[in-house]
Amino acid sequence: MPTPRDVLTPDALAMLQTVVSAGSFAGAARALNLVPSALSYRVRQIEDALDVLLFDRSARQARLTEAGTELLREAARMLADIDAVAQRVKRVATGWEPMLTLAVDSVVARDSLLDLVGAFYALEPPTRLKLRDETLLGTIEALTTGEADLAVGSVLDAASLAFTATGIRTRPLGELKFIYAVAPHHPLARFDGPLTEDILRRHRAVAAADSSRSGPSMTVNLIGGQDVLAVPTMQAKLAAQLHGLGGGYLPEPMARPYVEAGHLVECRTERPMHSVQLHCAWRARSAGQAGRALAWWLAQFEHEGTRRALLERHRGR
Repeated sequence: MPTPRDVLTPDALAMLQTVVSAGSFAGAARALNLVPSALSYRVRQIEDALDVLLFDRSARQARLTEAGTELLREAARMLADIDAVAQRVKRVATGWEPMLTLAVDSVVARDSLLDLVGAFYALEPPTRLKLRDETLLGTIEALTTGEADLAVGSVLDAASLAFTATGIRTRPLGELKFIYAVAPHHPLARFDGPLTEDILRRHRAVAAADSSRSGPSMTVNLIGGQDVLAVPTMQAKLAAQLHGLGGGYLPEPMARPYVEAGHLVECRTERPMHSVQLHCAWRARSAGQAGRALAWWLAQFEHEGTRRALLERHRGR
């Protein structure tokens, strides 16, 4: 006896759609160039395999049952999916990757990144995108372990990676400045004068934890003996500091709107305001050029305005 997989073919689903649009088995048979008995037999095979009645045969018209209505609703979606897959396969054959995974450091402005995602989708590519939130060395680790195809906001460049990974290429995104900030009700907000390490050690720091899983991890601007609240991303670090749960260095473009609105207080420290050079990184193919999706993203990073937006245009700016 045929199974549902045997009978629910694209041709069979299209045949059922013809019966419904024609309004009768006789009309559908003429449209399909079949004798009515052959059409009825094929419909009955589908019904037997599914163990349901698709059409109410008590009337002269081909009237769908409730089960038939559900099947035809799904049939339209399934046929559309088949057409879409066929188009995707054709376009992948022209050099588009089936999937492109971006490991994005949490210092990167998400609104600007999503603008790029929107521009990419406007091309109607067959490539599916996957975005991964990473922090510090976890961003480049996702690339070197093969879990990502492109790292955006890596703190390491090609020279730093020379002894840990082969075939990695990098391009500068730009320099990101950091400022030390606390909530207005935090004790350090009322401190007059630059903050020394001894003073900072007495107060909890909020740190965005390195998302590296298998390799070494990185800590930035933490003082030995200091209590630390570890959070997963820079956005979570900002939220914790806005709640007064601790102090710490934040990307200046991310923190500035909150400082100007009075929700954060910028503090002077004995350490000068530091900055970090960030990069995008990708794995070069051993043979041939980059896929068209990766090539498109790399082309965007050639524009200074795009690079600045990724590092500076956080929500509120």
